[in-house]
Amino acid sequence: MALPQTLLGLLEPAPRHGYDLKREYDARFGEQRPVKSAQVYATLGRLLRDGDITVVGTERVDGPDRTSYALSAEGVTHLERWLAEPEPSTAHLQSEVYVKVVLALRSGRPAEQILDAQRDAHLGVMRGLTARKRGADLPTTLACDFTLFHLEADLRWIEHTAARLHRLAEELS
Repeated sequence: MALPQTLLGLLEPAPRHGYDLKREYDARFGEQRPVKSAQVYATLGRLLRDGDITVVGTERVDGPDRTSYALSAEGVTHLERWLAEPEPSTAHLQSEVYVKVVLALRSGRPAEQILDAQRDAHLGVMRGLTARKRGADLPTTLACDFTLFHLEADLRWIEHTAARLHRLAEELS
């Protein structure tokens, strides 16, 4: 995930300080893509340096100073450009699972075990995501669906590959 652009988007409605941005990021995106506080503050420093955000105030509330940031006109332009650009398609032509299967076959190890273990791991994650969707709000449901659909595609590849392991082994030897 593009942390700078995400922070710009979270800042767009109103000025916020780093702690609030981290808290909202965690609530909306943090489960699948966690971010550390230091990353948020370092990113805010770069956005400030680059003119995408401005400091609008500093306050102290039972602890360290909290600097509030707002989106600048340049930041709005960068955010709009990023939102309009489609993400590149990511073809996983050589995933780590594929590499493990090929190396197992080349060494005479049972590649079926690799595929079985990956299938079991995916199914476990899918069960957890399906349970999480029950009674969840729409943003959570859609985030879970995104991951579920990708896992389903991985499972199709696992089954497709498992059915062809003997032939793959022959071609690799």
